[in-house]
Amino acid sequence: MDEILESIIKFRNKRGWHISDNPESLAKSIIIEAAELLENFQWGESSKNEENIKEELADVLIYALAFALDQGYDVKTIIEEKLKKNAIKYPEKKT
Repeated sequence: MDEILESIIKFRNKRGWHISDNPESLAKSIIIEAAELLENFQWGESSKNEENIKEELADVLIYALAFALDQGYDVKTIIEEKLKKNAIKYPEKKT
């Protein structure tokens, strides 16, 4: 994970994008890229484009990870904390 985070930040910084990245612009970018991901399913399963799905998903993840890093959030910790809360909110189904 550290290697991926480092790659994202290096890529962004080499292009000067870090100057304009702020919580608002990154949050907007996450939503925009998520909408582009959703476009693949606009007309049902038959319209999906696997290559584009992977690219748009990567964009969502890149912006989300950049956001977390800029805010000083430890990605592993915030995911683990959220999963614990979700486990309480949505208990396992009894079979």
